[in-house]
Amino acid sequence: MLSKQHAFSLVELSIVLVILGLLTGGILGGQALIRAAELRAASTEYQRWVAATQTFRDKYFSLPGDMTNATAFWGKDNALCSGDSGTTATPGTCNGDGDGNIEMGSATAGATGEMFRYWQQLAMAGLIEGTYTGANGGDADATTLGVNVPRSKISTAGWTLINNIPVTSNFFAITPTNQNTFFFGAVVTSDITSLGILRPEELWNLDTKMDDGKPARGKVIAARITTCTVAANTTDFNADYRLDSTSSTACAMMVPNPF
Repeated sequence: MLSKQHAFSLVELSIVLVILGLLTGGILGGQALIRAAELRAASTEYQRWVAATQTFRDKYFSLPGDMTNATAFWGKDNALCSGDSGTTATPGTCNGDGDGNIEMGSATAGATGEMFRYWQQLAMAGLIEGTYTGANGGDADATTLGVNVPRSKISTAGWTLINNIPVTSNFFAITPTNQNTFFFGAVVTSDITSLGILRPEELWNLDTKMDDGKPARGKVIAARITTCTVAANTTDFNADYRLDSTSSTACAMMVPNPF
């Protein structure tokens, strides 16, 4: 027969195990709630960029970054575009070519490009928060979160807008390729934010709420198709998301022609 001391110890142990179970459940539940909030934030961020761009276009009759007379409003960054018209200002900006395409610039380290001036001019117009350099991070399309492109609420993720859809085996063969396209993901070294940052189930969730739930159809397109989808090739447009995958970095998101 167990002594009272032993019986009491077993009761205490049971209580501790219950408490640990509750704490573990609470932690996991809290993490799930945090992640759900981050995913909602990604959708909200996208909507904010689109609304800000539309407001900018209504006011200035041009897309930010592509604007041919931007320096008349905010002055010119003489270090990046000394040949542009306007008074030198700090920080100043540079004019675009007005063709409606948000392009990269020179591959010279620190050079300007419309894809970076896009965010800079939205901020200068007071339509988004933050300040952005308007310059690349070392290569023509090298992004740096919080410096030349926005950082997302999702850790290590951010946003790029560029007139280019990659033609590779890891992206659906969406045409035309020369569309202004948002990319949401982690930073590829010396490149845009198109590295996987979401589980397939998470991107499917976003896609379903924002679009049609199909990775190669509609306005929300999956990037990193070999890990994110079950597509047999880049033209398998009826493929589904790889929902049985638990990889936390399987998917990035593209939104072609957002406005």
